[in-house]
Amino acid sequence: MSETILAAEPTIRLVAFLGVLVAMALWEVAAPRRRREIPRVIRWTNNLALVVLDTAILRLSFPIIAVGLAVMAEDRGWGLFNNIDVPSWLAIVVSMLVLDLAIYLQHVMFHAVPGLWRLHRMHHADLDFDATTGLRFHPVEILISMGIKLAVVAALGPPAVAVLLFEVILNATALFNHANIDLPRPVDRVLRLIVVTPDMHRVHHSIDPRETNSNYGFNLPWWDRLLGTYIAQPAKGHEGMEIGIEQFRTRRDLWLDRMLVQPLRGPARGGALDPSLTGKKRGE
Repeated sequence: MSETILAAEPTIRLVAFLGVLVAMALWEVAAPRRRREIPRVIRWTNNLALVVLDTAILRLSFPIIAVGLAVMAEDRGWGLFNNIDVPSWLAIVVSMLVLDLAIYLQHVMFHAVPGLWRLHRMHHADLDFDATTGLRFHPVEILISMGIKLAVVAALGPPAVAVLLFEVILNATALFNHANIDLPRPVDRVLRLIVVTPDMHRVHHSIDPRETNSNYGFNLPWWDRLLGTYIAQPAKGHEGMEIGIEQFRTRRDLWLDRMLVQPLRGPARGGALDPSLTGKKRGE
């Protein structure tokens, strides 16, 4: 079973990714939440080129990724769930919850540590907010994130199917919650109880640093609510809020070459531990 999952993993992930990306792109055209400020051709070509670069670097840098490590851990008896006797369904559910919590904590860390914020702020420097924003991560951040994920998988010993499900769902929800789609408000209020919605995550992309440093969840919304990092709505409303960060505001900053060198440019302002924000209450 595990070997079958490992063999099918690239195809499953690619089909799911392309299917959700196309669906979100069509939905954005049919029912946009905000007016687009930057021509799609500029942002999409560079954001998608970054995805190709990230994928190539990741595959060249790691001989094994998360699903493969889960299969190896099962074969060699590594990790918690390969050493305790629990029902398969429970191992799958708990593994997916723990992996999601790890992604949340990692996201908080990338905002709190200045050196990591320099990498992660490239994701926030997009001047519009749509599905491709959910794909826009610096290659070094991608490598660090994979290292953290592999460490969690090795320690946890999750079933391979749990890791595959988590990866597919996380990629799909990242495209969904970054999409520029207009969900009916009653639907959003209910849906954000079980999944991060676009309106919830858009707050995280506000130019206001106190809103930037909130709503860290990509998939499940519960960690933000439980750990005090949840903001329901942006202070200026979704139509009035400004997207991005203060340091990179030109269209030229949206090109791939500029994105790759952003970690080296300017001070690391706007992170969760920025001294200028310390002691201020959220929403002031």
